[in-house]
Amino acid sequence: MKVAIASDHGGINIREEIKDVMKEMGIEFEDFGCECETSVDYPDYALPVAEKVANGEFDKGILICGTGIGMSIAANKVKGIRCALVHDLFSAKATREHNDSNMLAMGERVIGPGLAREIAKVWLTTDYEGGRHENRVGKIKDYENK
Repeated sequence: MKVAIASDHGGINIREEIKDVMKEMGIEFEDFGCECETSVDYPDYALPVAEKVANGEFDKGILICGTGIGMSIAANKVKGIRCALVHDLFSAKATREHNDSNMLAMGERVIGPGLAREIAKVWLTTDYEGGRHENRVGKIKDYENK
């Protein structure tokens, strides 16, 4: 598995935590910034990462900003992306099992580093169930291809 990760200025600390988790898990990743604590525009980080996941350069992507909302909205504008905004373990597992999410967004101002680490672990290790969910995810893919 190869993961692309990025944050804006509001998600730098959690991004570092998640990078440590992926190192511990032996997951290959690439960090796409940002490298400053001054205000930056989240689409400048979310969109390139989403494009890299959508075109197959990376298997999954993780985005962090203050709330996770802006990053998830931006990422979901890219065809082929199913970015889930997650702040609890149940949703982290469900979005992989049921929605086959290929990107995860979190908010540093919403959750702490410990929970963010656990969410990332669950999301990175949970497989898509397929089955009854195939039709639902297929409808999203069909709509994107109109």
